[in-house]
This record gives sequence, C-alpha cells and structure tokens, in this order.
Amino acid sequence: MTGRAPGLAAGSSHLPGVGDPLGASIVPGGVNFAVYARHATGMELLIFDDVEASAAAAHRIVLDPQANRTGDYWHIFVPDLAPGQLYAYAASGPWAPEQGLRFDPTRPLLDPYGRGTAVPVGYRRIAAWDPADASLPMKSVVIDPSTYDWEGDRPLAQPFRETIVYEAHLAGFTADPDSGVAADRRGTYAGFIDRIPYLVDLGVTAVELLPVFQFDVHTAAPGLTNFWGYQTVSFFAPHVQYSSVRTPAAAVDEFRDLVKALHGAGLEVILDVVYNHTAEAGADGPTLSFRGLANDDYYLLDPDDRSRYADFTGTGNTMNANGAVVRRLIRDSLRYWVHEMHVDGFRFDLASVFSRDETGHPIPEPPILFDIETDPVLAGTRLIAEAWDAGGLYQVGNFAGDRWVEWNGLFRDDVRMFLRGDPGMVSAFVRRFVGSPDLYGHKDPDMESSLNFITCHDGFTLNDLVSYDTKHNLANGEGDRDGSDLNFSWNGGAEGPTGDPAIQRLRERQIRNFIVVNLLAIGVPMILMGDEVRRTQGGNNNAYVHDDMTSWFEWAAVEREAALHAFTKGLIDLRRRLLDVFEGAEPDLHGVRAGEPDLGPDSRAIAMTFRSNELAVHLICNAWWESLEFELPDPGPGREWRRCIDTTLEPPDDLATDLAAGPTVRGSYWTGGRSIVLLVAGG
Repeated sequence: MTGRAPGLAAGSSHLPGVGDPLGASIVPGGVNFAVYARHATGMELLIFDDVEASAAAAHRIVLDPQANRTGDYWHIFVPDLAPGQLYAYAASGPWAPEQGLRFDPTRPLLDPYGRGTAVPVGYRRIAAWDPADASLPMKSVVIDPSTYDWEGDRPLAQPFRETIVYEAHLAGFTADPDSGVAADRRGTYAGFIDRIPYLVDLGVTAVELLPVFQFDVHTAAPGLTNFWGYQTVSFFAPHVQYSSVRTPAAAVDEFRDLVKALHGAGLEVILDVVYNHTAEAGADGPTLSFRGLANDDYYLLDPDDRSRYADFTGTGNTMNANGAVVRRLIRDSLRYWVHEMHVDGFRFDLASVFSRDETGHPIPEPPILFDIETDPVLAGTRLIAEAWDAGGLYQVGNFAGDRWVEWNGLFRDDVRMFLRGDPGMVSAFVRRFVGSPDLYGHKDPDMESSLNFITCHDGFTLNDLVSYDTKHNLANGEGDRDGSDLNFSWNGGAEGPTGDPAIQRLRERQIRNFIVVNLLAIGVPMILMGDEVRRTQGGNNNAYVHDDMTSWFEWAAVEREAALHAFTKGLIDLRRRLLDVFEGAEPDLHGVRAGEPDLGPDSRAIAMTFRSNELAVHLICNAWWESLEFELPDPGPGREWRRCIDTTLEPPDDLATDLAAGPTVRGSYWTGGRSIVLLVAGG
C-alpha cells in the first residue's frame, strides 16, 4: 500500500488548520489533522509512503506551537493529501514518569481518532518499547467515510424483549476449512456474510461480535496470538486483519457490507467494546498512541506513584473513563460506530470501570454513563454492561443509569449451581427464571434489564461445562494460572471425553436442560457460538490465545449434532410463542404436590405454572438425581396438559414444536432425574 500525496515532496505549503474535529478529516483541497496533547512541547506529523515503512517517515512536518496549537490541541492542514494516506504523530515533551508524563519523540504514535489502521506484515510489538528498535510501526490511515452507499440501511431498532443474542467471534465463525467459505474469505467480514443464512435459520435476532476495533494481536505468550481482541489500539478503526482485502479503506467498507447484510437478513449488530483499557499495558508496556500523547489524561495513575498505572482491568492499565478527555473519546467513538457504521448496540467490557472516578474510587452517578445515556445519536442504541471489573467492583443489579441492560452473572452462576444439583438453590433459581426481581425490581418493568446467559466467550463452552470439573489451560502458556477456578461445572462422572454411554446421555440431558432454562427464562437470552452443536475447547476456559479449532466454530458438528441443533432451533421458536405467557404473570409454585413448593435447603426440584388468557404453561425442573412424580395443577376450564418438552426423551420426542401435537398428560407426571419437562394447555 502506498499513501504519498502528489506534490507533497515538492514542498506544499501547510496551513494552520483547526482543532475540531479531532482526527484526520477530508476537507476541500487536502486533509486537516488534529490531536490532543496537553503537556507536549512539540509535535510532528509523520507522513509515510508505504505500510511496510520503518519509523523513519518519508516526510516529517514540524508543527509550530504558535500557529498550529490552540490550547491543548495541535492541528495542521496539509494540501493535496487524499484518502489512504498513512500517517502518525511524534510528540515531544518531558520524560517524567513520576509526574505521569512519558513523551518520547522517537515513537511513531497512532492517532487516537484515526479511522483506519495499517499494520505492517513485519510489525513486532517489542519494537514499540525497545529504544534500539523502532522499525515497522503501525500507522493511522486517512479515511473518507462519505463515499459508501448504504442503500437506505438503518439500525433495525427491534423490540429488545424479542431479542435473542448470538455471541460470536468474527473470524472464528468461518475460519474452519469446513465452513463452506472460500479460502480467501475465511475469518473475514466477507466470510461472515456468507454464513448469515445459518444464523437466520437458527432463529437468533442479533449478533454480538467479540471486539472488532483494531487491536494488537501480539499481546500473548510467544507462539500464540491475542485471538479475542481485547487489546485495543484504535477506537474508530475496524480490525484490518478481518478484511478479505488487507487495506484499511477496504476494511471499513467490508465491515459496512457485513452490517448491511446482517440488517438485510433481520439481524441486529452489537459490538463488544473495550473502553476500559488499551493494548499499551502497564508501566513496562509499549508506547503505541495514548501514552505518548497525554498519558496522564488517558489513564488512571497510581495516586501514590504516578509512574505506575491503576489496574482495575487485569491488563496493566485502566482508562480514565470519567476524565473529560476520555469521556469525549468514548462518546465520539460510539457516535461514529452508530452514525457512520450503523451499529445497533454495544456490550461494554468490564463496564464497572466506568463507575470509577479519576482516583479509581467508585462513585454513585458516573458522568460517562449519563453522557452515553443522554446522547441523542445513541438514543435508540442497545447498551449492555458487563457490570463488574477486575478490581472487585461487582454491580450486577445496581449498575447506574436507566437504559442499561446487564450481563446477569448471577443468572449464570445460580442456574449452573441449581442444575448441577447443589442444595439450597431452588429459591435463587426461581428468582433468576422470573427475571431476577431481587436485582431489577426497582427498574421500569417495561424495560429489559437482565441479559441471561449460561456461557460466554470467557469460560467453558456449554459442552465443557458438563464435561469438566476443572479448567485445563496449560496450552495458554501461563502454567494453568489463568482463567477462573470458580466455574460451577460438573463432568457427570468422568473428566473430559468418555465412551461411557450413561455419562454421555447425562451430559446430553444437562445440555438440553441449560438450553431450556436460558431460552425460556424472562429476560434477553444470549447463546454462545457453537453451543447449539456442542463446540468444545477441550476444557480450556480462557482460550483467548488460540486461533485454531480450539476457538473456531466446528462446521462438521452441525451435521453430527443435528438433533441438538434442531432442539435449540425449536426452542427459539417456542420462546417467541410463549413469551407473553412467561412475562405476563406471576407463577404459581409447586413441589411434588401441586401448590406445595419445597424451598428448603435440601430441595432440588421446583415446578412453576404461568397462565394467560390463552395459555397455561407448567415447567417442572428436577435437579435431583432420581425420578420424581409431580402432581399436576388444574390446567383450567376446558383445557388439558400436553407435553411439549421432556429432556429425558430421545429426539425428536424431547421437543414438540406444535403445541397441540404433544401427548396428553393427566394427574401427574414422572419427571426423570436431572431433567426438565414443559407442559402446555390451551392455545
């Protein structure tokens, strides 16, 4: 890729430019560059001719502090430059880590507002902090966002209560050679488009993509890669390595093609975004962008030693989310992805960082959260919070703001423990199934508050949840120290793969039990990519460094696990038909005798009846290891119970998608050990 502008080498005259908007903006006659650097004493704009160019830029334009600086903003207009131009900054100033200042004019710095990022084939992360090696840096790219034809596309704004989220890795979804995607499109935005029909057929309504902002893939042990993408280097640029055409401009348009195609198929696009930290890591990390421009503004620093970083993220640094500069950066980035990229929503990684002030202490009304909530561009956007951080701030149930939906970590844990057969979990299980009123009863009942999930990228897959008692993470290169030890998993009697048919049947039943609860419970359900076909990571519960079949969707499993796939698809359809019943009434609770629930410490079973004018639904959940006979309540005048689900039965008898087609049940129902039964009357 080349990016030298015609006439630049001949000595074009530069104009002062303006400090707003930030970033590189196409204007008549050239490009305006603007960057924030409060304590910088000097600034250079570096112009590169090729993505593989070393740190020795083809042109270095020195900005005059008198003409090219307004307050804390450096700016310049360069004529004759065009979209595709490669550039970076070099900032001079004090090297005073004890004051929180880390200027180093030898480091090419990415533009924090850069709309595109160019990554050399020979890029090495170590070059960004080794004084003797500044070769092949990443570079920002001038992008013109106005040339794309959206063909009338807009965010879908579907009712959130009807949403079913599918959490997927952009590359991992189609990287498998068996994906049916052409080799040059596997693992790309274009390749994902090719497999959209699979998602439509499954019945999900939204795709939540793991990070697609440009990230540094080299933040892992030697020989491994940062596959998940939680190491951001640019909050405006789509990850260029996910483009089938490896140029930054192509990546922008190919991502837009994906959004447009997903919308055309009726699927919303939710991005997993990482505004809590960056790839620059701790004090011994590389200088890539923010650290070299305004370290003390972009990051939370240790108040007792400003040469060190406050680490509430487990990555070495924490962004100063409630500082004025970062608040604006986050808001501008979100607005860009909604306005220019048509994204429907965001899932905020470690969102409790947003609740910390500039000293790192939690505050009750964080400005950044209300900035986001009240921004008119974001008014119809999904806002989903992972309401905890690595510093111990756990806010599930009390995350600030009115519009935020929370990843319900207590739903995950309580349902896992109940279905594992732990004693004393019946009451908690009921609360989670009916929408966690203990957590969200104070919120507007018409607003969805709980995003329910059993598994996500971070942890075991559903298959591994029922196949392993402990994590097996040695392949991550961290001595099995990484990943959570608190998984509430159970292997069913053998660790990992087994040929024991009884254990296999038990695992299959437990998987179905989890799927039933996740898809029928009140709230917004989320499915982890591949759980519907028993994707396994071999017991690895932190597979962030594996760009291989450990993390990829296994497409051969769609046929191998056709029965489970059909069960999941049928349940998604069933959820739509029963949604009004589950959400419209308080359930009657029962034990083995109708109307007599056992909520005691030794109970492991519960039944719930939900009623509407049209339907009655009776759910029996038996986490006991033996069969129990449940007395059935009266289905109502002129009605009779019909079996819809019994997870002990072999497919296709385990699920009747036609509510009127299931066998009639009267009086009582023997419910197998560790199983779930759903009966429906009316309709």
